[in-house]
Amino acid sequence: MGTKLPCTGSHEGSGTVVAVGSSVKNFQAGDRVMAGIIYHPCGTCGDCRGPETFTQYCTNAAYCGVKDADGYFAEYARIDSRWAAKLPDKVSFETAAPLSCAGCTVYKGVLLAGLKKGEWLALVGSGGGLGHLGVQFAKALGLNVVGVDARGEGLDLTRKGGADLVVDARKGDEAVVKEVKKVTNGEGVAATVNISDAKTAAATSCAITRMHGTVVQVAQPDNVTIPFQELIFRDIRLRGSLICSAQEANDMLQLVAKHNISVNVNAFKGLGEMEKLIELAESGKMKGKGIVIMDQSQIDTEGNGVV
Repeated sequence: MGTKLPCTGSHEGSGTVVAVGSSVKNFQAGDRVMAGIIYHPCGTCGDCRGPETFTQYCTNAAYCGVKDADGYFAEYARIDSRWAAKLPDKVSFETAAPLSCAGCTVYKGVLLAGLKKGEWLALVGSGGGLGHLGVQFAKALGLNVVGVDARGEGLDLTRKGGADLVVDARKGDEAVVKEVKKVTNGEGVAATVNISDAKTAAATSCAITRMHGTVVQVAQPDNVTIPFQELIFRDIRLRGSLICSAQEANDMLQLVAKHNISVNVNAFKGLGEMEKLIELAESGKMKGKGIVIMDQSQIDTEGNGVV
């Protein structure tokens, strides 16, 4: 993404405010916050102006840990108050950090599906770092959920998240479609969120979605490949999604607190364990999200019931 070095990595963070700028009115020292990836949005482009349900991201902004702004692998980090969110008392730092991007991203995908309570939503890649959150968000919003994954670890997390139907993608598209149609009156789900970057994942997402249904593409492979029959003969509506707005992030945190939504975290203490985190992430065996704890004392304070 054009990252210029040196740049402190990590675009997902949470912590305690130690100081605020003179223009900041909505936060004060001592606030527990989820830090956003966006830094210094322009405030004038279409996405900055809104409306909330339409915004994607400011193309003129810097991005913490990614482009033109340092991230959260640090003892202190500078964040933009317009893209930060206060943490409800019930939401821990360890839960909040992965929510700041992974959570915001899949939450937006679920919202864009545009479904009502009781309708069927599928998530392809349901057992990954984003997917296992998406399953829980969808259930909390009253949806029936199909989880599709191709890893044993991912299928386990999908079940843990409460999916109504869990399907192993390794069985092949024909078998996956058959299982999905069994629980959806032979039609397929009303909408699918694709979080898998596997070459066939987008096609699978369309195949399990009913005619005139919606597929929200969240995964970012080099190319998204879909058979023309899905788009033309079955009128599948495809749309892309990246991240939710600041207000939607606050709404997400309230949902997390209300429904006790959990993030399956793999915690490492300090930057000295970064290599272990990378090895786990690249092994394909990680369950959920990896985090680095920069200040153990804040975690200990939460554990003692002090927030």
